[in-house]
Amino acid sequence: MNRDEITAAIISSRLAKGLTWQQLADAIGRPVVWTTAALLGQHPLTSDDARQIADLLDLPAEAVPVLAAVPYRGGLPTAVPTDPTIYRLYEALQVYGPALKELIHEQFGDGIMSAINFKLDIGRTNHDGADHVVITFDGKFLPYDWPTD
Repeated sequence: MNRDEITAAIISSRLAKGLTWQQLADAIGRPVVWTTAALLGQHPLTSDDARQIADLLDLPAEAVPVLAAVPYRGGLPTAVPTDPTIYRLYEALQVYGPALKELIHEQFGDGIMSAINFKLDIGRTNHDGADHVVITFDGKFLPYDWPTD
């Protein structure tokens, strides 16, 4: 099985068994956003976690080493996302990305926010009787280190 086939099997089995992403995250003791990304092919699981997920979802044994392998990260099916939820995040970064970049440089200096040493969380709040999605990016600041010689 390749990674795409395993991802499809994970989604199909999860739905068939009525399991939530949170239940799968709890089963391996990891954060829900990280676990969901991993099971969608963006992070490697430990071998033990991969076996546990395979057992929970009745995946074949051949899925375990693939789930534990370092994946090819990133990439969407199209250059501009067409899924409405993903597109709105893309749109928000188009509108606010330059401002965030300016503020990171102004407040931290010349550098970037790491997406490797990184936490991502999702939550819910309510304003004026309407549900709101809260997404928190928590990335280590990595200053550029330009050689002086």
